[in-house]
Order: sequence, then structure tokens, then C-alpha cells
Amino acid sequence: MKLNQPKAGSLTELKELQRLMAATLFRPLNSDWGMQRKWTNGASMSEVAASFIKPNDRLTSFERLEIYNRQYWYRVIDCLYDDYPGLRAVLGEHRFLKLCRAYLERHPSQSYTLRNLGSRLEDFLRKEPAWSIPRQAEALDMARFEWAQIVAFDGPSRPPVTVDDLLDESPATLRLGIQPYITLLSVDYAVDRYLIAVRKREGNVLRGEASNAMEQVPRALKTRSRLRPPRPERVFLAIHRFDNQLYYKRLEPTAYRLLSGVQNGLTLEDACQTALGLDSTNTSAAQIQTWFRDWAELGWFCRPSTKIKS
Repeated sequence: MKLNQPKAGSLTELKELQRLMAATLFRPLNSDWGMQRKWTNGASMSEVAASFIKPNDRLTSFERLEIYNRQYWYRVIDCLYDDYPGLRAVLGEHRFLKLCRAYLERHPSQSYTLRNLGSRLEDFLRKEPAWSIPRQAEALDMARFEWAQIVAFDGPSRPPVTVDDLLDESPATLRLGIQPYITLLSVDYAVDRYLIAVRKREGNVLRGEASNAMEQVPRALKTRSRLRPPRPERVFLAIHRFDNQLYYKRLEPTAYRLLSGVQNGLTLEDACQTALGLDSTNTSAAQIQTWFRDWAELGWFCRPSTKIKS
């Protein structure tokens, strides 16, 4: 990449200038939350900045470029701060900020939308447990739960299958799909109730209010007492939306296994048999019918996206 007086006299030169600008903006900040003083090849960052940014009567080229470099990082960290209040509460504010920096350095944004920013956070926590120990198990459950809410909020949907659509279908051959915006989760901690407690404590804090504008390092709005960690409890959840509102619903173990079977491509008959085979509560046929009626009314079922061979 050329660094000497980039020009934009042609489309090729414009693309080169854009690559240079993007590379400087997306480059991680130093430990003091400022722009790094050296470029990737060891050159002075002041010289690199001066090669394509003009100074003014108040700021040097370096200082002007640093504003944008810092604001990019504050923005993406602020997005994670807003999207993961439960994980932030589990880890604590300072550890969460360190986790965000480490995660974003390893997995920078590669999408036009910040919605996808946390898509690899669970995988990162699994591969690098040092960022969440001694709360790794709780952190993983919470990261999965909060990412599922992002998916449920604006994930794609397919035409729902109603109860009437199923009247002439045989359970032995019928295969259904689960809406792609729905996530079924089995977790070992009561993350749903913990997140309710977190939101009650924080109130209606808007992302803009949690942001720290141009000069300040990202940090918590104010010091708060730590909540107790989520308590151990095996919980089965369906995270979904209805009428453009986000919901998460606790499921009975048998209901969770039944829906998981449907989601994994089993016929309705096989899904029921598998779920009931592990049922210790002797779930009745009437209860299963009630579940299916409620799920269908919520629009959870759709036709499978691909044909599954018998």
C-alpha cells in the first residue's frame, strides 16, 4: 500500500485512498484509547496521516484522523454494550470492556450492519475462556441467550403453517419447519430471569445515553453494585417474536425436545415419540395438542426450507 501523497485522480486511486482510510479507522486503539503512534510497517503514524489528511489551525493531521479512529471504536464497543447488558452484568463493566476490545480486534466488523457484530462472540468465549473465567459457563449461556434475541428481533420469516393446514396431514409423514427467527435454547442458568433483573436495575437507558461522545473512553454510566450471578437452573427457552415484539418463553422439557425434533427434521410422529420416550411426567395427548395449537397460533411452524428424504 502506497503512503506517499495518495491521490484520487482515478477510480483505482480513489479505491486505494479508501482502503488506506478504512485501514486507519479500523486499526485497534492503543492502551490509552488513542490512535497508535506507528503504522503497520513501523512508519510514524503522524507522517502517514499527513500524507492524506490536511491539518487545520487547531488540529494536526494525526489529531484529526485520531478523532475518527476513536469514534469508530467507541461506536462498535457501544453497540456491544447495548446489545449485551446481561453479559456485561455477569462479567462486570471493566471486564466486559476488555472482552469487547479483545473480541473486536480478533473479529472486526465485516458487515454493513452492526446488527451482526456479536455473531461470533459465543465462539470467541469458548476458544478464549480467560476473558470470562470464573464465570465462563454463565457468560456462555448469557451470550447465547442475548444473541438469540438479536436473531428473533429481525431474523427472516417464512409463511406460517396453521392448524387448518395440518388437518389432512399424517403425523407419520408430516415434517414441519420452525421459523428461522426462533432459537431453542437449553441453558444451565436462569439467564431469562437474571436479564429481567438487569433491565429493571438499569431502567430505560438508551444507547445514546450510554455513549460517551467524542472525548471520553467508553465506560459505564455510573458505578452500580453488582448483581448476584444468575442462579444454576436447567432452563429450556424459545426466543421468538410476535406482532413485531420480542419474547422469550420457558418450555417444559418435553415440549423443548418435541420442538427440537421438529426443527431437526423428524416427522411429527417421530418427534413426539422421541420426546415422550424421555418424558418422566407422562405428558398427556391433550397437553401436546394444546402446545401445538398455541405454537401454531404464534406462527412458529412453517414448511421445511429443503425437502428431507425419508
